[in-house]
Amino acid sequence: MEIIVAGPGCPRCIATENNIKKACEELGLEARITHLYDVKEFPKLGIILTPAIVINGQVVVSGKVPTVEELKEILSKMAK
Repeated sequence: MEIIVAGPGCPRCIATENNIKKACEELGLEARITHLYDVKEFPKLGIILTPAIVINGQVVVSGKVPTVEELKEILSKMAK
């Protein structure tokens, strides 16, 4: 699974990255997690608001910091 956290590096973006890592760990899910900081690249991925999470090319969260529980639900659906 390919996961991109998109955001300029603000505290909300860092919290989102930490939550996605924790969700993957709790689910025992192997994923390649990267953080995209370049705001010029966001529109190319369809991102308007940050923080955002892109899983396998699909924007699944945008404009909010999702909880670990919300992310576990999203990841479980995406892993199927």
